[in-house]
Amino acid sequence: MPHLVATALTGAALALLPAEAAVAEPPATPPATAPATSLRLTLTHPGDGASGARSVTLQCDPLGGTHPKAAQACAELARSGGRIEREPDRDAVCTMIHAPVIAEARGHWRGRPVRFRAEYANDCVLDARTGSLFRF
Repeated sequence: MPHLVATALTGAALALLPAEAAVAEPPATPPATAPATSLRLTLTHPGDGASGARSVTLQCDPLGGTHPKAAQACAELARSGGRIEREPDRDAVCTMIHAPVIAEARGHWRGRPVRFRAEYANDCVLDARTGSLFRF
């Protein structure tokens, strides 16, 4: 019964509004833009004597950063829904030489936080699992 009283009161309040206010359109909202993608990608080869790390930045929407294959890397990320690692490339044939490489990604993909770290047996395995993302 209380819901009937609330409905009647709401209807009465709307009836008292001026005619133009009752049919007014809601204000237009600006189109939503996709949240930015900005990642810092780092490669480390711990087995090397120098074991230095190399880093680049990748920005998508709009495209930018220091990644040499930014357009390709952003397209691959979009196809995978932002997943850094994927199923291995079936055409990749990698040697079993152990030359470890650590891949890291930190930042945001379309507004979502990204924290990725994985170690691969060598650069070939890294490439087969991550595509062009770590090709720098």
